[in-house]
Amino acid sequence: MAQWTGSDDAYRYGEELLVGDRVRLRATREDDLPVLADWYNRPEWGVLQQVRVQPLPQADVIEQIRTWSGSKDGSGAGFSIELVATQQLIGHTSLWGARMPARAATFAIMLGPQFASQGYGPEAARLMVGYGFRELGLNRIGLSTWAYNSRAVRAYEKAGFVVEGRRRDVVFHDGAFHDEILMGILAEEFFGS
Repeated sequence: MAQWTGSDDAYRYGEELLVGDRVRLRATREDDLPVLADWYNRPEWGVLQQVRVQPLPQADVIEQIRTWSGSKDGSGAGFSIELVATQQLIGHTSLWGARMPARAATFAIMLGPQFASQGYGPEAARLMVGYGFRELGLNRIGLSTWAYNSRAVRAYEKAGFVVEGRRRDVVFHDGAFHDEILMGILAEEFFGS
């Protein structure tokens, strides 16, 4: 974080804010919505992110993703994630619930199944976290994930999140209760790294 000395600094910031080495955050388009809704509704992915595996009507899921992307109340932001090289849609990410004076938001990310475990998630997460701290003025970004979603925990740690706690037996799948992991990152940790 440096004080800008001219329009070139501002331009460079705008140019780099939503673009990483391999992924870019961009506005969600109408043609993204059916693809994102399909990924969200897949039971094998729902069990990793949702309280109950229950595919929903596509129109309902599309409206939810539209809401996450629009953030009309100004309490967050949502973007589609695409590959820089090909502009192929690979997922969606959002921040929501930011309010004054706490300046804290909740983070979420969803990648298409074929794009998991390739390093795209941590890169997209770092971009979104950076956006939250650099553009939205947040102080804290948190998330939760099921304890058995070890791939997500590793990806979030690579993006700078730290485990802050555990809620025991909060989700029920396959006849058993499972824990929830709470993670977070502070602005000072992001800018210090």
